[in-house]
Amino acid sequence: MNFEDLYLSDELLDAIEAMHFRECTPIQEQSIPVIQDGRDLIAVAQTGTGKTAAYLLPVIDEIAFHDYSREHINCLVIAPTRELVQQIDQQMQGFSYFLDVSCSAIYGGTDGKVYGQQKQGLAMGADVVIGTPGRLLAHMSMGYVDLSHVSFLILDEADRMLDMGFYDDIMQIVNATPLSRQTLLFSATMPPKIKKLAKTILNDPVEVKIAVSKPAEKIDQRAYICPEETKTPLLCRLFENSPEGKRVIVFASSKLKVKDLARTLRRMRLNVAEMHSDLEQNEREEVMLGFKSGRTPILVATDIVARGIDIDDIAMVVNYDVPHDPEDYIHRIGRTARADAEGTAITLVSARDSRRFREIESFLGKPLAKDPLPDDLAGQAKKQGDADRRRQPRRNKNAGRSGKPRKPAEKPAAESGSPEVKNGEAPRKRHRGGRHYRRGKQTPPAAEKAE
Repeated sequence: MNFEDLYLSDELLDAIEAMHFRECTPIQEQSIPVIQDGRDLIAVAQTGTGKTAAYLLPVIDEIAFHDYSREHINCLVIAPTRELVQQIDQQMQGFSYFLDVSCSAIYGGTDGKVYGQQKQGLAMGADVVIGTPGRLLAHMSMGYVDLSHVSFLILDEADRMLDMGFYDDIMQIVNATPLSRQTLLFSATMPPKIKKLAKTILNDPVEVKIAVSKPAEKIDQRAYICPEETKTPLLCRLFENSPEGKRVIVFASSKLKVKDLARTLRRMRLNVAEMHSDLEQNEREEVMLGFKSGRTPILVATDIVARGIDIDDIAMVVNYDVPHDPEDYIHRIGRTARADAEGTAITLVSARDSRRFREIESFLGKPLAKDPLPDDLAGQAKKQGDADRRRQPRRNKNAGRSGKPRKPAEKPAAESGSPEVKNGEAPRKRHRGGRHYRRGKQTPPAAEKAE
């Protein structure tokens, strides 16, 4: 379907053409008519499917050509990270180029001048405000933000926001908007917490779900099965053998690992940058600018860049840690092989990662190729495995499959006529001085001697 078939204004179509948009993506084709009809919407589609244009295009057109106050905020877009807010703002500037629709981006980590510009945009009532939950609440607490005229409330990457712990912040912002608003929720996944949020803030929504697409065929997906202790040496070996100047992203599960890995790669005299939540906004922007320009070809990052970056020539993605969700794996490796290019995705799988890795293979519907470890690392892995087995406690011979000792077999009841049968049990034998006797029936040796 072409954008001309969606009843958009000529001015907006001119902007779409100037931005080199061609045909609608499936999420755009299914979502835009629903938004134009004024219905609430739940749209589930992975990153990179055109979700931003799916909600911006109909909202911009509606605000530009209908009777909306120019002194109040008419549309509020909430996104999880500063990078995504900036990306949405850039697309907003392009789509509204030929239209009289104002926009203000609200995010943290800025200097006093930018903060003042954000304050002015909120106080004067920009048509479209795009912001992160924390910074929006900071401005709201100052008393000059009026959300009572918001007609469109849009939550982008809602699952990511909930993963980051923004549920209470989101609800505080939502409660400041009118009930008559049109609410649009976009998410890459649909876990139970998203369903709970949707049930709370949406009114009879239409649900649009685009199946998660498999990775591009030109991505060479491979894995190494290795102990946790050999991951870092293996990562260093990968960079020793990789061509220089190629852009690479290494994904790790925590900011502490990101810092450690970046430090290790720098000791190899590699040009490395790191991206995690501890960086200030100006530092993040500098890192991304260096990576996009090729000045810093290697980026070690948390999942903060798994979504929302648009760079076409990333040669390789390395999953130092297996992601927790198969769809997160798709987002990560989707950073490479973009724009019909080729790319490589390598995943390092330790024993504790094996279950999640099997889930990824099941999701993909095929096993991934397993590369052998270099000989020296394979020997190190074997020694580590032997040491781990030696440290494990020996299994009790009397233990069952669970490792717990078996219950002793019940003693058979004594036959009738045997001495001293009590409650069906024969009396216990005692050993004293090399002789056996039964309590109450035989006389102890000391007693015999006294007689």
